[in-house]
Formats: sequence, structure tokens, C-alpha cells
Amino acid sequence: MNQLLAMRAFVRVVDSGSFRGAANQLRVPRSTVSKLVTDLEKHLGTRLMHRTTRSIAVTPEGEDYYRHAARLVAEVDEADGAVRDRKLTPRGHLRVECATTFAQTMLIPQLPEFHRQYPHVSIALGVSNRTANIVGEGVDCAIRAGEIGDESLVARHLFDAGMITCASPAYLERMGTPTSPEDLDGRHCKVGFFSHADGRTKPMLFEKAGHRHAVGDLQFSTNEDNGQIAMLLAGLGVGQCLKPFVLPHLQSGQLVEVLAEWSHPPLPFHVVYSPGRHQSARLKVFVQWLVERFGRTAGR
Repeated sequence: MNQLLAMRAFVRVVDSGSFRGAANQLRVPRSTVSKLVTDLEKHLGTRLMHRTTRSIAVTPEGEDYYRHAARLVAEVDEADGAVRDRKLTPRGHLRVECATTFAQTMLIPQLPEFHRQYPHVSIALGVSNRTANIVGEGVDCAIRAGEIGDESLVARHLFDAGMITCASPAYLERMGTPTSPEDLDGRHCKVGFFSHADGRTKPMLFEKAGHRHAVGDLQFSTNEDNGQIAMLLAGLGVGQCLKPFVLPHLQSGQLVEVLAEWSHPPLPFHVVYSPGRHQSARLKVFVQWLVERFGRTAGR
């Protein structure tokens, strides 16, 4: 038995959730993957997963073994890639996922620079506000905002984006300028976000000198940054936006910052990818380019 190949097959089955998915990733027949896992179980003298015709369930022993095997396979791939990358120009195809506003406002305008540096790397950019299944959908990497809850993914920090509270001049002329977060609880309309997962609205947060105030009861909400910005431009109320997304409208005077002395906890952005995925030269250079490009510009 080729134990490394068997370990790789087992890791791919767990990552993809099926023998067929692992077979597609390894480019071998499904029966080969099944035999490799069976041989590995015989070698270890324990069952790593329970199989049915429709699903698989990893055993507690399998979960422990997966953690070690995934790390080892990733280290072997990294060692192999380090040698190959010295001789190969990064080339090939990358599947990247990110949110709509980030793609339109920040990533796409910078892609010409990446293309000039790495003309042989092509990119398929999935643009949506849902959280893609990186392993199951064959995604090489994704750019995500907020804390990364999935500990199985490798996360590289890109930048922290500050938040700005703002409204249109027409709205402020009509309703007056708020002087405190408490003022928003009264006569002002609030524009914010709701979760596409459960429909709950997210309150606006304000911090100052150790005091924290949350403002809820939104009159208008959306699940996407561009939608919120459009609502603010339409004069529907006061809202909090990520500074990089709304900066052009502030500079043009279409939106005006309010409550500037109050801060909002910054939102971190990361690029994430699966540790089990082969770290190709094209993925390495793209991740590093993201870190360098947005680390020096986007957070300012």
C-alpha cells in the first residue's frame, strides 16, 4: 500500500464529503479511492468512516487521524511545490470568490496590476454575497469580511476596514444632523443590514471613551453593501458603511459623515483557502499579491 496516497485519498474524501468528489480531485476512478481508504483502515486496524450508499460519516478515530493526515499531506504538497515553483512560471486557472461590493469597488480595479505581473494566470471570479463552500465547489480561495468561524481554513489577514456613519445632504437638510447615537433612536430613519441567513437586522454600533451604544429599529435594510449605499444616496436615512466602499461618495459630496467622534469596531478582511488544497504557484502568488496590495492600500 502506498500510505501517502491512501492518506491523500482519505483527506480528499473528508474534505469533499464523498468518494466521487475525492475521485474527481485526484483524477482517479471512484473504486480506486474506495480501495485506498479500505487499505488504510486495514493498515491502521480501525474504521475511519462509516459508509452508506448516500452518505459517509467520519468516526471519532477518523477525525483524529484526519487532523494529522491533512497537515502531513499539506506539508508534502508544499515541499513538492517549493521545488517545482523554482522552475515554473506561475500559470493556470484560479477560481476566486468574494462579495459583490468588494469585487466592484476594490478587487477588480486592481486586477490589471496582477495580470501585468502574472499574465499566464487566468481568474474566474465568483461574485456574490453568499458564503461559498470552498472545498465542495472547487474554489481556490475566497475573500471574506468579519471573523473567520471555520477553523479548517487557512486565513491570511489583508486589512481592517473602518466604518463611517453618513447620510445624504438632502436627508440632513430635511431631518437635521444627529448629534449623538441616542439622537438616532428618536426622529431619524436608520439604514442598515439584515442577514440573508436568518433575516435578522444588525444594529449600528458606536463606541466612545469606553461607552458603547447600539442603535436598532432600522426603517430600511438590505443584505448587500451596494444596496445600502444606494438607499443612503436616495436620502432614506443615516447608516454605517465600510469606508473603502463609500469613500468616493464622501469625496464627491453625495454623502456626508456624521457622528465622526464616535467609532465603530473595524471589520477585518481575510483571504481564506483549504489547507488540503495543493498550494500551486498560481495560488501562492495570488494570495501574496492580495496581502501586499491590500495590506498597503485598502486599510488607509
